[in-house]
Amino acid sequence: MKSLFSYLIVILAIIYWGFRVVVSLLYAMGQEFICQPLNANIEIAILFLTIPSIIFIFRRNVVAATLYFGMYAAYFGTILYNSFGNVSAETESLVLTDATSIMISALGIVIPFLVFADIILQKSRFHSADRDTDWYYENEKYDRNFDERADRNQYKIK
Repeated sequence: MKSLFSYLIVILAIIYWGFRVVVSLLYAMGQEFICQPLNANIEIAILFLTIPSIIFIFRRNVVAATLYFGMYAAYFGTILYNSFGNVSAETESLVLTDATSIMISALGIVIPFLVFADIILQKSRFHSADRDTDWYYENEKYDRNFDERADRNQYKIK
């Protein structure tokens, strides 16, 4: 990762993961919080699967980014769908818990999408070598030709 945007998005993903850990812990202890998990067991599984995904995202792995985006889109998409269903069924004004649930679920989909898009659209992921040292390593063919010429021109001094 060479861009500041990549680092900031991954750091934001880690902060969001920490927030979801706090939500899960408070739900398991039975305390009230700003939002509740839809399914605590699935959320805990997603939290544990997120750890290796984020590690591989630092290494710019497309499969890890796809897994990360797919998990979060499937889980938070259902929460988002249920929240919009509750709002439309009640025909009342938006309740604060529904509004926070919609906002937090939307963040749960947007952050992994940004990580996924950043990895997919990054041009340097196709180029594994460092651009500062390419001039040295890409001249191997020239060096071999130069060495062959040097081997043929061995003059003996008598």
